[in-house]
Amino acid sequence: MSDFVAYALKSIFQFLAPEFEALFDKTPEEFDSLEDVLQLYEGGIKVPNGSLLEKISEHIPFEMIKELLRSDGETSFKFPLPQVIKEDKTAWRSDEEFGREMLAGLNPVVIRRLEEFPPASTLDPELYGKQSSTISEKHIANSLDGFTITEAIEKNKLFILDHHDNLMPYLRRINTTAAKTYATRTILFLKSDGTLKPLAIELSLPHPNGDKFGAVSSVYTPAEDGIEGTVWQLAKAYVAVNDSGYHQLICHWLYTHAAIEPFIIATNRQLSVLHPIHKLLQPHFRDTMNVNAMARQTLINAGGFLEITVFPGKYALEMSSSIYKNWAFPDQGLPADLVKRGVAIEDSSSPHGVRLLIEDYPFAVDGLEIWTAIKTWVEDYCSIYYKTDDMVQKDTELQSWWKEVREKGHGDKKDEPWWPKMQTRKELIDSCTIIVWVASALHAAVNFGQYPYGGYLPNRPSTSRRFIPDKGTPEYDELKTDPEKAFLKTITSQLQSVLGISLIEILSRHSADEVYLGQRDSPEWTTDTEAIKAFEMFGERLVQIENRIIEMNKDGRWKNRSGPVKMPYTLLCPSSDIGLTGRGIPNSISM
Repeated sequence: MSDFVAYALKSIFQFLAPEFEALFDKTPEEFDSLEDVLQLYEGGIKVPNGSLLEKISEHIPFEMIKELLRSDGETSFKFPLPQVIKEDKTAWRSDEEFGREMLAGLNPVVIRRLEEFPPASTLDPELYGKQSSTISEKHIANSLDGFTITEAIEKNKLFILDHHDNLMPYLRRINTTAAKTYATRTILFLKSDGTLKPLAIELSLPHPNGDKFGAVSSVYTPAEDGIEGTVWQLAKAYVAVNDSGYHQLICHWLYTHAAIEPFIIATNRQLSVLHPIHKLLQPHFRDTMNVNAMARQTLINAGGFLEITVFPGKYALEMSSSIYKNWAFPDQGLPADLVKRGVAIEDSSSPHGVRLLIEDYPFAVDGLEIWTAIKTWVEDYCSIYYKTDDMVQKDTELQSWWKEVREKGHGDKKDEPWWPKMQTRKELIDSCTIIVWVASALHAAVNFGQYPYGGYLPNRPSTSRRFIPDKGTPEYDELKTDPEKAFLKTITSQLQSVLGISLIEILSRHSADEVYLGQRDSPEWTTDTEAIKAFEMFGERLVQIENRIIEMNKDGRWKNRSGPVKMPYTLLCPSSDIGLTGRGIPNSISM
């Protein structure tokens, strides 16, 4: 499957991109209205002659790509309708949906609890000057449902999506390219019905006189009408641009695809195929090295898809490499991640050992169920072969495996104190649980929602091309006279949209040979009846979890599970059909 995807992406890049560029050179670069954007799905892109479709047919003769590039004969190139606009074409614009997607969208792993106000910065003031937030009491005090700011913080009512510090060191350089964007902070309030209400968005730029002079920031608050309403929609779009880039480069590529590689290599080099831990982990490594090699050739390479379609452009991998410095293996486990972000607290009386501070947090609710099922399976399996801590310590293959992971695979972090020492059964079980979680459920959560949420670019623009216009300019006047056109001139262009949609539709699809969590591609993976029984129990737990997810999605009490767009959260349903489903947890990072 990975070879097929590699060829498909390479073909799209080599043959479709130049053809689309030529096509759009003959037509206006911009979408004129949101109705024009909808034509990508409802009417298709009109092709002036058959050359584009002929090239597609000639160079991409695969069933999946033919489905991807469906047309109405000889005249159009059409995409399937993304789920986010399937039931309601305008609900994506609502503030409630904007907040909900931080909990149940394609990147629900960044939002954190606000613990101090105004938000502070961790950037070095010697290099970057004053970078603390300019959001003040006057911006949010009247929107806290009767709470003071101090009370709202104490009662865990304030949350933040903060991309400021990660982006600011690169923003001056990024904005010398075609991209024009801001570093953003978004503060949200947890309402009594469990939904998140955005209170303020801060847009920041580097000081024109130099980094050491700090940031130049503006703060925007919710508005519905007039120029203020248009500017608020633009502010939310800049947040989505930040989040889209961070999602692709960090949460998706770095924290799943790249971070899992050293474990795969060490497993293949140090563990015999007969070793019980090799048998445990091998299904969760299927196709990943091939997919990552393809990504380096076509997606994240210089001039590749990501540089063309995502805002950091040629600085994307530099930014990703820098943020890797903050990566820590134990934090990749879901409970640890939730606690670190302040959205959960440790609680031994809770079923999963943590208690969520946002009760209606679909990714976390479903994720904790999957996490516990994985951990139970791993514990049951490892307990068959390792009865004591001493057996872990004396397993030379196991010790060599872990040594290579730490000292070679993640070698620049070999001296970090947080590494498990691999001296106890608990350390073995916890480590293997994290590896399986990252390779399966975490990747599924940040990958297979790409088209359902991001296939409609106005909802998840991947880049922005101009700043908010200054008062007194024709561009500012357009915010009032033609707000849709002004919005579309700011976000992803026609060509970027089509290339981006083409990419994420492929990446969001399940193939016919996919093997899902709780399944094995061969019934002969082991002859150990005890292990087989434990694995069968794991599969049964996953079926029960899936049924619970479906029932919760029907329960109107949980507003964040479907939201204004009426799109049930199913990304952590373990099973899936073939194709573009918005659900399913493959065993491995195979797409």
